[in-house]
Amino acid sequence: MKFFVDTADVKDIRELNDLGLVDGVTTNPSLILKSGGNILEVTKEICSIVKGPVSAEVTATEYAGMMKEAAVLAKIADNICIKLPLTLEGLKACKALTSDGHKTNVTLCFSANQALLAAKAGATYVSPFIGRLDDIGLNGMDLIGEIRTIFDNFAFETQILAASVRTVNHVKEAALIGADVITAPPATLKALVKHPLTDKGLEAFLADWAKTGQSIA
Repeated sequence: MKFFVDTADVKDIRELNDLGLVDGVTTNPSLILKSGGNILEVTKEICSIVKGPVSAEVTATEYAGMMKEAAVLAKIADNICIKLPLTLEGLKACKALTSDGHKTNVTLCFSANQALLAAKAGATYVSPFIGRLDDIGLNGMDLIGEIRTIFDNFAFETQILAASVRTVNHVKEAALIGADVITAPPATLKALVKHPLTDKGLEAFLADWAKTGQSIA
């Protein structure tokens, strides 16, 4: 499974990239706003840090506008992935951009039917939102399972990018089901390493080592 970090915070991206935990980055207008920077400048800096795809989202809602914005975003760096909304206009843009050789990420997916359309349009990634489905009393993981079955049935190359990931359990469950990628906030990715027994075991080892009075270095 690939790990994308869902942020526009350059400091967090550098830290996680140095740890070897970043295969790509996803951004959106809300994350760009939170970063406080210019979308083109921030995105360019992110692209210089990571080798994998960096999703940069269009803000237009109609085809012509999406294509115009996509042309600007694509010039930022070779690893730009154009992020598009799962609407008819977005799917039309996805088809055109994919045909031109661009990577695409179709976002705001909340049903298996929507994911099927994204795959038919040739999307590189489709982003089902787990957490937001959980928020309204549904099980977001059920959607991941449905999409995995459909994509496997027809050998679609579109990758399932599990988004709106909020907990370490989301990550584990998405991996068990077979999501190709998860994108999560920096804090969630860092939390994957945590376990109380690991901390307890390390504390005991260090206490015993101190009693030996020895030094390795």
